[in-house]
Formats: sequence, structure tokens, C-alpha cells
Amino acid sequence: MYARRQRRTVLVRAFASILAIATLSVGALPAQAGTGDDNRAVAQWAQHAARPLTTIDPAAPLTDLGHLRRAIADAKIVGLGEAVHGAAEITALKHRVLRLLVEGLGYRTIAWEEDWSLGLRINQYLRTGEGDLAGLVGAMSTAWRSTDVADVLRWIRAWNVRHHDDVTFVGVEGYGTRPAVYQLVEAYVAERAPDRLAQVRTHLRPLTPKSDDMRVHAQWYAQQVRDKAPYVRHARDLYRLVTSVPHEPGDRRHELHLQHARQIVGFYEQFADSNPLAYRDAHAAKNLRWTQQFFGDKVAYWAASGHTVDGAALQLTYAQYLASKFASVGSFIRDWYGRRYLSIGFTLDRGSAAPDGQAVALPPAAPDWLEAPFRAVRADQFSLDLRGRVPGPVHTWLDAPTRTRGVPEDGLASYLSGGTPRQWFDVVVHRHVVTPVSAG
Repeated sequence: MYARRQRRTVLVRAFASILAIATLSVGALPAQAGTGDDNRAVAQWAQHAARPLTTIDPAAPLTDLGHLRRAIADAKIVGLGEAVHGAAEITALKHRVLRLLVEGLGYRTIAWEEDWSLGLRINQYLRTGEGDLAGLVGAMSTAWRSTDVADVLRWIRAWNVRHHDDVTFVGVEGYGTRPAVYQLVEAYVAERAPDRLAQVRTHLRPLTPKSDDMRVHAQWYAQQVRDKAPYVRHARDLYRLVTSVPHEPGDRRHELHLQHARQIVGFYEQFADSNPLAYRDAHAAKNLRWTQQFFGDKVAYWAASGHTVDGAALQLTYAQYLASKFASVGSFIRDWYGRRYLSIGFTLDRGSAAPDGQAVALPPAAPDWLEAPFRAVRADQFSLDLRGRVPGPVHTWLDAPTRTRGVPEDGLASYLSGGTPRQWFDVVVHRHVVTPVSAG
């Protein structure tokens, strides 16, 4: 009885975290704060090494970000991780760094913490203008439903209008695969292997959501379907059928439809997994790697820090629930790309944000959190490279277990742990005080 109740609690918590997109950030198992002298040494180093950023205006010249060009160097994938969703100043700073990546460093693919199927529609709008921007933003996960995110997408669209080398948008999540993807798979098999269409439809029939309201479909599957094995079998058999469709080596259209089918498998496997949050990040990591390999471009990865950090043993502690443990997307990408993956963490000290559409107060960072020493820096926002030679006490701090902000609604009781500052981030972009984004 207890085991069943515990598993139901895990599924309910995972469902809330995945579909409501509760803010994930980063932290460590019992954090080991340094001595007072060590903390003062870190604060002094931060004050000396910080590079002040003169503005948060996304449209302003990027001259104050010139030093980040050298920090980014030849990275193939750059993680843009935010400590909380729904903070206006953090979104604006990420927007500016994204501009630097696209305008100054040739990045042409943006992978977003958003569902694959909706990503297809957003990309269609950004490349052709077809569709309604407000409607697309309104369909995104609640974390992104703001005018601030709409401004980011509007800027990408404007870039694509003015330039021949378009920026491509890809959603790397699989938690809400919409009916359009199922229809694409069916149409592809009908065209390429009509003799297998009846088999494909046998699998699609029980799998295809009845509407675009994926919250309803996911809630039904995650919480009401007790025996998920038949659905997983149908999804896997569907994928095998698509794999067997006749095609030439290197057929990109075939590979794209295989990727569509993988999202169907991912949805049904994720909510059947004993640790849906861990499955989610592993699946998103594979999608991110696929994106970089398929398009062959340098990729900017826009997500929560809890996904972008290099953390193979992260633990998200909640105020009321049992802690969640998982390996982050960034940890897989680091394994696959080594130093060609650059992790930038956008951190904050205090203020308020709207991570799920409602304003939430953010108390000042706890003394043992990663952000605490940054209060010594006399600049509203700044960047800090965590690599290179540093004084002894700072070296100790960089390589010691730490914590950072977790689920915003839980205040100081929630934090993410399971790593060190230098493991998680190569570069930090910090803002002392933040305010909520504007509702979309």
C-alpha cells in the first residue's frame, strides 16, 4: 500500500512539475558552506573579476558583451539556463546573449524547453510568418506565456525576414506530443509504404490524443491509466514500423519522421517510467543532440538552469514532497560534447517573478547558496567566468558542493543540489533584483 501511494505521489509531483513547468534550478546535497574568511575571499574575488553589464535592454548595442565572445569561443552548444522562469530581467539578459550568439557568433538553431510538436508550429511562424504569434505564445508552457518571451520570438522572426540564413526553432521536450505529429507519421507511411498503413493505424488509434489540449490527455494517461504497458508497446511498434519504411541512406525526410515517431514513444514511456523527471531530461538531451547533428549548426539551448547545468546527480528538494533525483540535460551534453558545451547560468539574488503566470516573492539567496557571495559586486548585473586561475579559497568554493534556488513557490525551503559551482556553470550572468515578466 505504501509503495503504491508513494508511486502515486511521485507521478502527481512529476505531472505537476512537467506540465505546469514548475521552475527547476540547481543546488547540492547537504551544502558545505565555507568559513567566514572563505566567503569574504569569494566575495572579494567576485567584486574584482565581475564584468559589469551596462543594460538589460534587449535592443541595445551588445558592446558590453564583447568579453563573452572569448568565453564562448568554439562551443557547439551553449546552455542559457535561468534560475527561475518568469523574471523579466533574466529573460532580457538571456535575450541579449541570444542576440550575441546569433548576430555575432553564427548560431542558427535555438533549442527551447518546449514541446517538440509545438516547436514545429513556432518554427513555421518564425520562418514563414504563417500563424499568430500571440496564439503560439499562449499555447506554450505556462513558464513562457509572457510578452517578454513574445519579444524574443518576434526578434527571431525579424532576423529571418532580413537575412537569408534563417534561425531554426526546435522544441526538445516530449511531454505534450500533439495530434499533428501523429498525423505527420501517418501521412509519411501512407506515401512511402502504403502496404503498412493498416498496421500503422492499428497503433495510432489508441495513441493519438483526441484534441490539442495535452494537459487533459497527459493527466488522463499519467494519473488514470493504471496499465500503461499496452500504450508503450503500441508506441514502440509504431516506431519500428516507421524505421522499416523504405528509404535511401542519408534520407533527411525519413530521419525527420523517425524523430516525430520518437516523440510519440517518449511521451508514453515518460509517464510510465518510475522516475518521469529523470526520463524527461534524458529524452530532452537526446533531442538536443539530434537537433545539433541534424541541422549541423551551433545551437543555443534556452531552458531552466536545472536542465542546462552539468549535473549528473541533481537533487531537487521541495518544501512538502520527497526530493527528486535526476541527471540533467547538460550532464548528458557534457559527456557527448565535452568542452564544446558551454553552460551559462543566469542567476539572481532576490525580488519577484511569475514562473507560472502568478507573481511569487523571491527571498534573498540563503547564505550557503551559490548566489550569496555575489551581493558584494557593485553592479546591477554582471558576468563572471568561473574558469581559470583563482585564489586558493575561491578554488575551494568553486569545487565544493553548493545549492541554488529551486521551486520559487517554496521559497528558501526548495533548492537544487548535487554539484559544485564550477561543475554546473562555466559562466554566470547575475542580476541582483528581478521583477515579474508581463503576462502574454
